[in-house]
Order: sequence, then structure tokens, then C-alpha cells
Amino acid sequence: MDYTVRIEPLGQTIRIEAGQTLLDACLRQGVWLPHACCHGLCATCKVQIVDGEIDQGDASDFALMDFEREEGKCLACCATPMSDLVIQADIDEDPDAQNLPLQDYTGTVVAMEDATPTIRVIRLAVEGAGRVAFQAGQYLNLHVPGCGQPRAFSLANAPHDSEIEMHIRRVPDGVATGWLHDELRPGAQLAFAAPFGRFFVRKQAQVPTIFLAGGSGLSSPKSMILDLLNEGATLPITLIHGARTRDELYFEAFFNDLAGRYPNFRYLPALSSEPDGSGWPGPRGFVHEVLKAQYTDAAGIADFRGHKAYVCGPPPMVEACIKTLMQGRLFERDIYTEQFLSAADASAAAKSPLFRI
Repeated sequence: MDYTVRIEPLGQTIRIEAGQTLLDACLRQGVWLPHACCHGLCATCKVQIVDGEIDQGDASDFALMDFEREEGKCLACCATPMSDLVIQADIDEDPDAQNLPLQDYTGTVVAMEDATPTIRVIRLAVEGAGRVAFQAGQYLNLHVPGCGQPRAFSLANAPHDSEIEMHIRRVPDGVATGWLHDELRPGAQLAFAAPFGRFFVRKQAQVPTIFLAGGSGLSSPKSMILDLLNEGATLPITLIHGARTRDELYFEAFFNDLAGRYPNFRYLPALSSEPDGSGWPGPRGFVHEVLKAQYTDAAGIADFRGHKAYVCGPPPMVEACIKTLMQGRLFERDIYTEQFLSAADASAAAKSPLFRI
């Protein structure tokens, strides 16, 4: 049985199947709702039921309190319809958003390589679909054998590429990443859905961009930078990629080559724990420290005004970069982050006290 959902303040009505979540129905019909973990744990997709009846599903009591349920709120990633619905959602319309519909795909593993001791690069050829439609910076949800919930991985290839590229960091005791590192073989088929997320370049702003990445957080910036350069962007683009030591740094030659071919692109690999005397010629320190040093004037003042910054990496790195950017007078409207929350850790994840994600 099908129902209808009217989404306010858009005034748009969509169809939804019995048993289908509100989030899935919206995304598959090109209506973006805020979301993050997709497991009912982070509360990002909370919406108000204005009219109609729903099943709350497996929404966490932590993410959706009893009093909120009584007020008619639900988590769109868990709630399913029991009647026609009207919902009120906190939708931030953005002129740069393409609002591409969510689709299901099957990909065949065509290449794998260990880029670092803990990061594996996996490439997929998509069956019968040509290119996967997504905006640079978005992610996919990958179905990994033996894992009940799909896992989120950034799309590291540019949208115009024919193959899908993922950078998979091995998580200690992680079932999904362990399988992808130890069991996956070339020729295997993997199912996934895409695109997800609201992380993309605000191109209409026409200002210089700063990309800050730590570890496998390089995935989204790589896609975004390649997309900008492919479209002929001429404004300055800076990438600072952090790792602890040189053996944990990857795609160094790739980005050095880009910097040599595009005069508006600057690449700064930063190592925080590289041994003294190793011969490393590049910057030393954490990403936020290298960031501050690169934008500090003769008076010792860092100034990031007139830029947009995109930050991807471990939570401590993201927090440190946000503080540094804000101290240099770049504020929330010009800082964008992508944060993934797994089913295991979403309930314990703390939101930034400085920044709304």
C-alpha cells in the first residue's frame, strides 16, 4: 500500500510505500532532508509530524526523547507511514545543491591497492548505469557482507569519472572495514546506494577555497578539487592533508602533479609525528597548525576572511581546524564539514560546542 507525504515548508508531495522510511522516500524522489548516521542514533533527521500516523521504528531513546515522541516528532531514517502524512522539516535550501535522487547500484571491484598500512583504495565499475550521479563531496552507503547496516564511505572520484573510488581506513575491530581489507577480492560485486550528504562546494560564492583533510578524510576533498579543476576553476584552491608519518601519507605524487599542472592549486602535506632527521622537506605539525602558519601575516595575525573552508577528518582534527578558522575571522556560514557516525559510536558522539553540524 502506498501513502502520500507532504513536506513543509516546501509544499511538495511525494509517494511513500508501506514500510519505507521517510528519509528513504524523500531522498529517492530528490527531496533532501538533513541526515547523518541513518541508524536512528544521531537525531540529525528529526522532523515534526503535523498530520497522520507513523511507526517510530528503531529510533534511539537518546536521539528521540519520550516527550519529543509525545509532541509528534520522529527520526525520518526510522519512521515509516501508517497513513498519509504531513511533515515539517528543517530544510535549508541552497542554490548550489543539485538534489539528485537516491538510487541503488551494483559495482564490480576492478582495482584495490593499499595506499598506507591502514588505508585501502578500492575502485568499482558500476554495472549498466554508466556514471553514478552525485555531487563532489557526497558519499555512498555500501552493503558489506555480514553487516546488518550499510556503511558510509565518501566518493573519492570526480563526478565525471566512470569508476567509483573509495578510501577505506581499517577501523580496529571493525567488522566492515576488516572484511573490506582482508576478504574482498577483485571481481567481487558490492551493492550500494548513492548519493547521500550535503557536503559540496558552494561554487556560486566565487571565492578561494581551503580544503583541510586528515587521513582518509582526503576522499571528499580529492573529488571536490578534481571537479573544480575539471570545470576550469581559476580561483585559488589550497589543500592541506595531514598524516602522522610519511608512510601514512598517500596520493602525495598525485597532488604534486596536479599542483604542477594547475597554477591556482596549492598542495601542502603536513606530518605531525615524522621522526627528526628523516629528510622530510614539507611542513611539520598538525593540519590546523600548518593552516595557521600559511595564512599568518607579518604582524602574526591569521586572516581567513574571503574564503570558504571544507574540513574532513577525525573529530579532534575537525575541532582544531574550526577553532583556528574562527580565530582567523572565518565563521560558520563559510565553514563546511562532513561527519560520519557509525552505529557503534553515534550514540556516544559529542557535537561540537562551537559549530552546528
